[in-house]
Amino acid sequence: MKIVLLESLAVSDSVMEQYLQPLRDAGHRVETYERTMESRILKERTRDADVIILANMPLSGEVIDSCEKLKFIDVAFTGVDHIALDHAKEKGVAVSNASGYSNNSVAELVLGMTLSLLRNVRQVEERCRTGKTKDGLVGMELKGKTVGIIGTGAIGFCVAELFHGMGCSVIAYDVCEKPVPYITYMGLEEVLRQADIVTLHCPLTEETKGMFHAERIAMLKQGAYFINAARGPVVDSQALAQALNEGRLAGAGIDVFEMEPPLPEDHPLLHAKNCLVTPHIAFASKESMILRAEIVFRNLWEWMKGNQINKVL
Repeated sequence: MKIVLLESLAVSDSVMEQYLQPLRDAGHRVETYERTMESRILKERTRDADVIILANMPLSGEVIDSCEKLKFIDVAFTGVDHIALDHAKEKGVAVSNASGYSNNSVAELVLGMTLSLLRNVRQVEERCRTGKTKDGLVGMELKGKTVGIIGTGAIGFCVAELFHGMGCSVIAYDVCEKPVPYITYMGLEEVLRQADIVTLHCPLTEETKGMFHAERIAMLKQGAYFINAARGPVVDSQALAQALNEGRLAGAGIDVFEMEPPLPEDHPLLHAKNCLVTPHIAFASKESMILRAEIVFRNLWEWMKGNQINKVL
């Protein structure tokens, strides 16, 4: 079988060899490449591949359609909105993801962003470096705040655990509610009106794309904080920037955008007031990358044995 790894999985060469050598020993042909976005090159690399492994680089329908032997797409990521699933389905190609690898990594960044915003860490650090004091920048404690979680899947649930452990009241909106004693479920609009901190953990689907438009952002509690470590297109960036600049929101922590960083210099959230931005790092920790590789290659071996796990298609 020909197995093509289209981009780095961000682990050391020695870790990769632990997973690649057994495949070679079993008689499989393994090819590894650096990431590219050029369709012509991708078609050439994958034309006779039985298996494609990739992380969050887009895989278009055009490329999938050109794969003559493709049987399995092994996605080293939780979300699969960057894969042309309709084309994969039409060709009968199986797809699995790496669900669960970054639960702790994402949840910890969300907590860290929230604490940074509440305590004005960026601003007071700049004050300290320029010989100034904290005057006018005394922050707030997290304990006692109401945290609204939009989407309580594996990551959202992990976020709920952390905030509950910090002494917060946790309210949530999800179409599938979990019987967890410390999570109170309610309608989306009610969560937005009550929460001091709103954090998004929903997938990108046709239903959630643009979910946080100007009217919905206007429902947020005056002075609330807004965190997005889910998917960028769920939020109208211009509307969020406007709410921040007008002082209706106290701050935001944004890890995902409409496109993968690097961002254009004029992106509205890069210039919005009290907006902490990171270049899509929530999923990426040393521990999560190692776990991701383990899940990806387990997916592959199980699929080859006829027992597909983490199934998307």
